[in-house]
Amino acid sequence: MTRILIVDDEQPARARLRRLLDAIPNVEVCGEAADGPSALAQVKALHPDVVLLDIEMPGCSGTEVAASLPEPRPRVVFCTAFDRYAVEAFDLNAVDYLLKPVSRDRLEAALRKAAPAAAPALPHAQRLLARAGERYVVIPVQDIVAFLSEAGLTRLFTRDKDYWMDPTLNDLETRLDPAHFFRISRSALIRIDEVREVAPMPGGSGEVALKSGRRLEVSRRRFRDLLDRLEFGPR
Repeated sequence: MTRILIVDDEQPARARLRRLLDAIPNVEVCGEAADGPSALAQVKALHPDVVLLDIEMPGCSGTEVAASLPEPRPRVVFCTAFDRYAVEAFDLNAVDYLLKPVSRDRLEAALRKAAPAAAPALPHAQRLLARAGERYVVIPVQDIVAFLSEAGLTRLFTRDKDYWMDPTLNDLETRLDPAHFFRISRSALIRIDEVREVAPMPGGSGEVALKSGRRLEVSRRRFRDLLDRLEFGPR
């Protein structure tokens, strides 16, 4: 059973989500909140599996709530009338981003993504397939420096070459050992041992310089986590 917390400052919107959820098997609404501070308090008290989270709310925004969730973090599905926050939402590792009025089909699809995996975790990948022209080549994971998302595809970089591949950065995050790889932004995933230096930038974001010489921007949301990771290692 997936336990769900509904967070929206408009009561009709909460009621609509509850009606949709009532028709979906194996889910349970464990609570509701009408603003950001209440949402954080409910998460701490109820420990939901999934939070259906509006963005524009009094007290603090939905993205601020998502950035402040305590560990163990519930999965977040944003439900909003505005599409302009999508980039920031996925930068916060949102499972999905639903535009109002939310349909039952889209809500069910989002909850399937958010459901805890029933099967045991697969071993971390030791090698990946990438394209080199018309051929596929096998790249040992230890040779990979970084991945960048570009034009709907993923670009894999080694120290001296680059390749194209189909898996998204989200897919790769689930397949790679988090002890060695770190997502620095929505569009970049790096090998943590390849970081040579880190520099802060205005606005709270930053930049990493890799040993290969490549420089990549670190999002404001990930910058402090990156510094902690470099100093203390994976947690």
